[in-house]
Amino acid sequence: MKSNIGMLIVLAVFFTLTAVGYVLLSNIYWGYTEPIGTIVIGLLVPLCLFIAYYLYAADKRSALLPEDRLDAEISDDSGEVGFFSPWSWWPLILGASLAFVFLSLAVGWWLTYFAIPFAIVAVIGFVFEYSRGAHARS
Repeated sequence: MKSNIGMLIVLAVFFTLTAVGYVLLSNIYWGYTEPIGTIVIGLLVPLCLFIAYYLYAADKRSALLPEDRLDAEISDDSGEVGFFSPWSWWPLILGASLAFVFLSLAVGWWLTYFAIPFAIVAVIGFVFEYSRGAHARS
């Protein structure tokens, strides 16, 4: 976690310098400070610092992670990653419907009206996959 904290602090410094440069360049180019880009880049700074602080506080409360130890082996971090359904088609349907949602940004908004219902059905099917059918858990 220490490397993640350091990376986020470096990103916060980078975004601070980027926001200052954006303000200066927008003043030179347009003659005024462009508000949207300045706000968006500026809000990245507290976002990075917030996540870095959360990781710092969590690091103080938890044990030393294998990636933070110099004498750690690769096998120290092995174990169960998660549970994945090998027969599930819902991730494919969800990915395809979200691809159409993002495609609508390039093609036209009319495609969104067709893609959003498929995305909603795919999310519901993915979430409730083990609540119904042959693999239902009681």
